[in-house]
This record gives sequence, C-alpha cells and structure tokens, in this order.
Amino acid sequence: MAKAPRSLGGRVVAITGGGRGIGRATAAALIAQGARVAIGDIAYELAQQTAGELGSGTIGLRVDVTDRDSFASFLDAVEAQLGPLDVLVNNAGIMPVGPFLEETDATARSQVDINLYGVITGSKLALERFAARRHGHLVNIASIAGKSGAPCGATYCATKHAVVGLSDSLRREFRSAGVDVSVVIPVGTNTELYSGLPQLRGLKTPEPDDVAAAIVDALRTGRFEVYVPKVMGLVVRSTALVPLRVADALGSLLGVDRAFTAPDHAARAAYDARMADTAASAKQVRSDKQATAVATAEEAEKQPV
Repeated sequence: MAKAPRSLGGRVVAITGGGRGIGRATAAALIAQGARVAIGDIAYELAQQTAGELGSGTIGLRVDVTDRDSFASFLDAVEAQLGPLDVLVNNAGIMPVGPFLEETDATARSQVDINLYGVITGSKLALERFAARRHGHLVNIASIAGKSGAPCGATYCATKHAVVGLSDSLRREFRSAGVDVSVVIPVGTNTELYSGLPQLRGLKTPEPDDVAAAIVDALRTGRFEVYVPKVMGLVVRSTALVPLRVADALGSLLGVDRAFTAPDHAARAAYDARMADTAASAKQVRSDKQATAVATAEEAEKQPV
C-alpha cells in the first residue's frame, strides 16, 4: 500500500539561492503548503525583498554557500527565528558556459566552490541536525547535465554529476537515521541562469514553478530521484542500456551537443554581469573577514601572557 503523502504544514524549510528563479518559486510553493520558509541568498537585499513579497512570515537572510561560517550562521539564524530545521534545499548554483580551454581557473573554481562545495557544506550542516533528531529531508538541486556530458559545459557538468553521486551516497548512508535525501534533476529551465541557451529538442522548457512542484512532490513522497520533466527519467534509463554510439546519436537528436556551444551572448549579458558582480562582492567579503581575523590574531599576540 502506498504511503499517504506527508503534510508540509508547519515544516521549517531553508532554501539557498532563494531570491529568484527556482529558489523563489520553491519558496512560494512551500508557503502555499503551509511551510515556514527562510530564503537565503548571497544578495541580502534581494533575499529580504523576496521574503517581504512572499509574506506569510517568510524571512530573508544572507548566505555565502562557499563559506562554512556563513552557511552555519544562516542555518542557526533560521532555527532561532523559525524553529528546528526540517528541510534544506541546496539550490544555489552558477552556470558559465564556453569552450573548456578558454575557461579561466577562477571560473572553474567558482563553479566547484558554489555548485559542489556549497552543497557538500550545506549537506553536512543540515545532516548533523537531522541525524541527531532522526528526522529531516535534504533536497539537492542537480541538473540533467549531471547525467550526461555536453560540449562547452564540462566543468558545470562535472559539478552536477558530483551532486548526483553525493546525493545517492548520502541517501544510502543516512536512510537508517530517519533522514530523507532527494536529488532534483531538471532540464534547462526558464530562468536567468539558462538565458540565451537552446532547449533540448522536442521538450517544452520547464518553468521555475514546474521544478518547484517537483520539489514539493519529493518532500511529500520521499522520492529520491526526481526528473523535470518526468520523461527525462525514461530517456536517461534507456540510454544507459544501449551502446555508447547509440546513446550519442540519441543525445545529438535531442540537441545535447549544441546545448552550450552557441549561446546568445546578448541574451546572457545580464546574467554574466550579475555573476561577475556577485563574485567580486563575495571576494571582498572574504577578504574583509580574513583581514579581521589577522588583525584579531595580531592584537591577541600583543596581550601580556
């Protein structure tokens, strides 16, 4: 007998990258289910603005997912203001595209730091809470790029493959501890992150609300692997059963090989500019933090023993 869907009423949910796109849509969908939501974003003003617009007691907080202290402070603030954490949605991510040999080391490192290390850090911080309480649900947002490779998106694909593998490992490790883990795998969604890029052939471009609905479904059912649209799950499983040349041919038919190769740079200009500003801001915050730590250490050395 199938289990009855779980109620999300009163559940405390934290969402990274929650100021816009999939994160914002997910917050709205969960609020509609009666959840108590905290929006985390590296852009503090945007997090506060979005929280205010969504209402229902939603709070907006700053979080830099690449900084463990920042992430820990974010979750501490969520619990202080809303109560014990029930759900973490690791949604924050970036997607620069371009030829692999033209990608700078800084760009590669940023993707790994945000898309992977941020998910690892958030997962650890949430799971230590969940495991102690024998209750909780971790949701990691991956991508169909985590199930296949695509030219001119190598590092991004690598980070999303890692998120899928991480999520499966955590599912197996924590399933006896009363903790659920889900990984959500959408195709290119109609957000700023995917602006200027073609959709896979034959598929309707999902909206953020479609992904949000899938996340809500995962939380209500406990389902681990969630594709958006659902048909992509069948495509992925089918290609795993055929020879590589056949899988490559199917990928070419769907347009995988051209997904990142010819972006409309004018259409992506706003996204690229925002990513540059965000990176500069995060770098400045880390620099200020390091300078403060050095100054504190130097002051401590001056104190008499």
